[in-house]
Amino acid sequence: MPLNLPEPLALYHSWPMTESGVRLNAHHQAADSMPSGRVIGTWSCDLRDNRLVWSDAVYDLFGLERGSPIDRRDIVGLYRSGDRDIMEQLRAHAIRHRRGFTMDAEIETVRGQFRWMRLAAVAVCKAGKVVALQGLKQDVSVQHR
Repeated sequence: MPLNLPEPLALYHSWPMTESGVRLNAHHQAADSMPSGRVIGTWSCDLRDNRLVWSDAVYDLFGLERGSPIDRRDIVGLYRSGDRDIMEQLRAHAIRHRRGFTMDAEIETVRGQFRWMRLAAVAVCKAGKVVALQGLKQDVSVQHR
């Protein structure tokens, strides 16, 4: 199924996980912030049950209490409709083709605040099959203002 992404793709990007031997290690160090002060959080999604695991910075980004239960269906509902559709297409493409992607998406926090989030994802493979996605999420609202 071909992607139905708008042109130009701007920040949307997909890359094969077998090229260059480079992997995004979403669990590299426990720190949730970069020296520049831009907060980056880690996340993972187990594809067997869509269970999400987030660092504190991702809870903060979505305006949720740290450690509170999270359901992927509820979280996806916080993405702006067009961005949600693009994210789901990129996600499906990443899973089907063992690829990673990046995109910027507008979200509405559970407190009603609108933010721009940079999402980076990589496919986690076992025995040639994608079993999870993991990556980074960063508040990039300032860059979109």
